Amino acid sequence: MSKCVKLDSLNWEQVRSGVCRKVVHGEGGTISLNKLAAGHEPKPHQHAHEQIAIILKGRTKFTVGNTVYELQENDIVVIPPNVVHFAEVIGDEDCYNLDVFVPRRGDYVETALGSEK
Repeated sequence: MSKCVKLDSLNWEQVRSGVCRKVVHGEGGTISLNKLAAGHEPKPHQHAHEQIAIILKGRTKFTVGNTVYELQENDIVVIPPNVVHFAEVIGDEDCYNLDVFVPRRGDYVETALGSEK
């Protein structure tokens, strides 16, 4: 089943202090727009999903396993399944990144409300 959702109409979900997201699911994958506030507390984590993170705005130090990447707008990092990773905002500007997860993240709540066409 296809769907069309207006990004601006999605509600932000507060994940924790300094971290918000908007989520849309497809049959086999999930996308999540994340807003990381400058100064937020990074939380190293891992999951069974492959993750592709695209930096849309701002700068971040993204740690994947033992490798640290300094990323800015239009940079992309691919995170294999089950690898510990986390992001830290560089500077005073919030960082926006778009994550693509495969397979679908069943643990993420979809935040589209009344905006489908």
